[in-house]
Amino acid sequence: MSEHNLTQLLQDVITHQASDLHLISRSKPLIRIDGKLEPVNAPELSSKDIEEMCFPFISEKQKKHFEDSYELDFSFELKGIGRFRVNYYHALGEMCAAFRPIPIIIPSLDDLGAPEIYKKLIKREKGIILVTGPTGSGKSTTLAAMLNEINEYEQKHIITAEDPVEFVHTNKKSIFSHREVGNDTASFASALKYAMRQDPDVILVGEMRDKETIAAALTAAETGHLVFATLHTNSAPSTLNRIIDVFPGEEQPQVRAMLSTSLVAVIAQSLVPKVRGGRIATSEIMIMNHAIANLIRDEKVHQIYSQMQLGQEESGMQTQTQVLVSLLKQGIISKENAIQFSNRPDELLKLMPGGFY
Repeated sequence: MSEHNLTQLLQDVITHQASDLHLISRSKPLIRIDGKLEPVNAPELSSKDIEEMCFPFISEKQKKHFEDSYELDFSFELKGIGRFRVNYYHALGEMCAAFRPIPIIIPSLDDLGAPEIYKKLIKREKGIILVTGPTGSGKSTTLAAMLNEINEYEQKHIITAEDPVEFVHTNKKSIFSHREVGNDTASFASALKYAMRQDPDVILVGEMRDKETIAAALTAAETGHLVFATLHTNSAPSTLNRIIDVFPGEEQPQVRAMLSTSLVAVIAQSLVPKVRGGRIATSEIMIMNHAIANLIRDEKVHQIYSQMQLGQEESGMQTQTQVLVSLLKQGIISKENAIQFSNRPDELLKLMPGGFY
């Protein structure tokens, strides 16, 4: 195996519009197409094969980090092929690798078919917008499209803190400072702390992983900045609970108060396979209003879902169940996939059109 073989495999990922490439010892290379793993027509790989394929793509500093910590996150661009987010790791003492393509041409919100409310949300001057969902649900792509929209029409300084940097934006009306954890800054929390001295208008936090990062993001939102961030949660209420539960009990009232005043919206999305191939985003959208703010402060997060179902035409809110039912009626997704990807399958079954039982 050689560097050339990996280049060809990554070309195959782009050609087949796959979302991931996996190199795992004692297995053929695997690519994920429309959510399903498919083997590539190639020999099984050994750990040594994977090392020979992968090490030419990293520096000596990165190689040492990988040997010391057994993990390595980074991104790189192959000219003429594409940009990739990469993780090298070990399993049973043997090297493995996962690659995910990142579009070089950043999609617009219109390209994604995003709800119109997104264009209104990004016009906010301050507050925090959370885009959540499981790994591979398109969070980074949605955020990139939102930042691209700002870049097209607003004169802003946008700072991103990511691990690793994924989408690289070209300065249009806005200017970008892309900062990579490990190379340009020590941590997400550190990047947020020092961002306050870098005159940002908009801040992207690649992931709110810990208490320090969450606290810094909320503070940045409170102090006049528009903050975008991600979490691995699958609904708006679970996102709020995750943030609050990170903090010890005595700090939670303050966190609820901060959320009630600084949170702009939670967008919880998943990608559901379409009947005719490909996948479509289903987005649950919670927009902060007076009633939801009161529920957060009063420790009644469990009642927020009911509030999200009220006055939706005016607010732009929607539940995942409503989106799934609409896609079913249009014949875009199957009932099996609707149920599999639903956050509330019991509710979905009650609302399914009769012909789909």
